[in-house]
Amino acid sequence: MPKIKDPNPLNLFELRRLTVPPPHFEYITVEMRYNLEESFNNWIKDNLKARYYLGKTVAVQDNSQIGSCLKIGFENPKELSYFVLACPHLKYK
Repeated sequence: MPKIKDPNPLNLFELRRLTVPPPHFEYITVEMRYNLEESFNNWIKDNLKARYYLGKTVAVQDNSQIGSCLKIGFENPKELSYFVLACPHLKYK
């Protein structure tokens, strides 16, 4: 059951999740594990309102090797802050 009660017009027209990362979004990268992409997508749909980008990318990891990770971006910087603080999927390693 969605936690947001008002219908979002971006959801109705399937314009909320973007397929290309815009340069004006605020981003975070998360190490790729299990089925995190689907879990993050469901959490964002249920708890946030603005447009977002969620996709796989390649990044340099802590041990100087190239690895796969998820790039998550939000149009509203406040939603990025809320996502980092409240998303339960980020708390477990």
